[in-house]
Amino acid sequence: MSRNAKINTLLLAIVAALAVLPLALGLGDHKEEPFAGADAQAETAITEIAPDYEPWFAPLYEPPSGEVESALFALQAALGAGVLAYYFGLRKGRRQGEARAAGGGDAEAPAAGSASSADSVGSGA
Repeated sequence: MSRNAKINTLLLAIVAALAVLPLALGLGDHKEEPFAGADAQAETAITEIAPDYEPWFAPLYEPPSGEVESALFALQAALGAGVLAYYFGLRKGRRQGEARAAGGGDAEAPAAGSASSADSVGSGA
């Protein structure tokens, strides 16, 4: 196993542990919503500190349910991941194209040579 494969395996194990350990250890069992988001936790803290607090702004769109809100959040994450993947793929493709143009010009030469010889044969020269 190469060094990069070992590092990738270790990182994957760490990510899996971060996802599974809070569930396995029962963290948050004492709460009504054990894994609520930061927004919900902030709202709870503000309500405890200042019960008469009024927000300055209201949301532009209030989803009809938590499921719709989660779906919109997942869609936003998927679109963001797609944009990032496109960007990094484009950069890699450009880099590979530049490398081929700089050092691998031999790959295009036979195709151009064979086309010109076919033209000369076909033209009767």
